[in-house]
Formats: sequence, C-alpha cells, structure tokens
Amino acid sequence: MTNWRTFFLVAAIYDIVLGVAFFSLYGPLFDALGIALPNNTSYIHLTAAFVFTQGLGYWFVYQDPPANLGIVKLGIVYKAIFSGLAFYYLAIGQLLHPVFLVFGVADLLFLIGFWLFLRRPSELAAAA
Repeated sequence: MTNWRTFFLVAAIYDIVLGVAFFSLYGPLFDALGIALPNNTSYIHLTAAFVFTQGLGYWFVYQDPPANLGIVKLGIVYKAIFSGLAFYYLAIGQLLHPVFLVFGVADLLFLIGFWLFLRRPSELAAAA
C-alpha cells in the first residue's frame, strides 16, 4: 500500500497547492500568464476552493486508502470532467491558456492512477 499512499500524497499536494495558489495569488498568476481577470473574482475563488477541497480529499485517501474509496471514485469523476473540458476547449480553440492543458493532462494521469488503484481489490481487502 505504500506506493499508493505516496501516489495519493502527490495528488493531495498537487491539488492543495494549486487551490491555494489560485485562491491567494490569482492576480500575479493571471498576470504572468497574460490572462485578463474576470469582472468578478468569485469565479476564481470558487474554483480554487473546489480544487483545494479535492486535494484535501486525496489527503484523507493518503491517510487511509481502503477507508476512503468513495473519495477516489469522486476523484475519477472530477478528473474526468476537468481533463475532458480542457481537451474540449483546446479542440474548439477556446482554451484560456496552454497551462490549463498541462493541468488537464496531469488530471488525466491522476484519473488513470485512481482507476488502477480501484482495480486492485485483493490489495485493498488485505489492507482493510
């Protein structure tokens, strides 16, 4: 289970750091990326808070993977939606910035990892 715990620790840190960064430093980050700020920053705060919350969920999985399988399932949905939207907006030429494609690819990789984790029932049963 140690490798999986490390994987979920990385997933937790990734989303927690992204959430905190985009919540607290959205101005400098958007300036650095050349993205105009929306007329209301609640869009950024709401999204960043959601990303942070997902990261917190992966922290719970890191602490006790077998007890938090529902969070992993929800993570698959979240990662599928984010990466799917990133690829969709890239395909129609409306992706806000290429960095969001990087996030989409990272989320697709996490999604694959989450799915592989859930496909190991004997390991999960032994750890419970």
